[in-house]
Amino acid sequence: MRNPMSLEGHNVIVTGAAQGIGEAVSRLIVDLGGKAIMVDMQADKLEALANDLGADNAEVHVGSVADPGFVQQMVDTSVAKNGEIHGLVNNAGIVRAAMAVKMPIQTWQDVIDVNLSGVFYCLQAVGRHMCERAEAGDDAPASIVNISSDAGRRGTIGQINYGAAKSGVMGLTMSAAREWAAKQIRVNSICFGVIETEMTETIRSDKFRDGVMAQIPMRRFSDPEEVSQPVCFLLSKAAGYVTGQHLSVNGGYTIGV
Repeated sequence: MRNPMSLEGHNVIVTGAAQGIGEAVSRLIVDLGGKAIMVDMQADKLEALANDLGADNAEVHVGSVADPGFVQQMVDTSVAKNGEIHGLVNNAGIVRAAMAVKMPIQTWQDVIDVNLSGVFYCLQAVGRHMCERAEAGDDAPASIVNISSDAGRRGTIGQINYGAAKSGVMGLTMSAAREWAAKQIRVNSICFGVIETEMTETIRSDKFRDGVMAQIPMRRFSDPEEVSQPVCFLLSKAAGYVTGQHLSVNGGYTIGV
């Protein structure tokens, strides 16, 4: 039986690929037959992951998505090496917490630069390539998945910069989806809840764990391996008629929202 989630022959850029969700997504892309073009600032972790996945299955680019020059160069290099880019997972993100009235401007800007502007830079650079292909009559797959968050839907205490950025990601998703739908370029976002990664260590600590868990109907957190699957679903032909959507993967935390 044909696997509708197969990514065989797909070249997919994954940002923030060195650990957590990005690493899990990269591994699953390769398991599904694709090539993971991995982007992160942590060179050692990227190289180790690439060695584990195999030279034919993985490619490494070290740099910051907050640098538009690096992003364009990374995409140009990837296209030159692989011929086509079929997917993008905009996953890179940082957390810099502070209450709104006390947040330094630089703390605000750091998160916006990576979590919102970085998403736009990657989406724009990959989108240009995909649009050029489509205008040339190439009907190869083209899917962009932007990683958002429940913080972008409901707000978050102590992370107004993060919440604003993740709301912005949903706006980028909808606008790009409308602009590129006629070219068969799909753009969707995923809003994650609490995933067991380094970024969620604080809210999973003894101080906050019970209160957070009480708001999740499924009464558990998720892990990177589990949530990598809906990401790859949106990359695949199984989601071929899905664009401009925000998929909540959060154990029911935002039912009805």
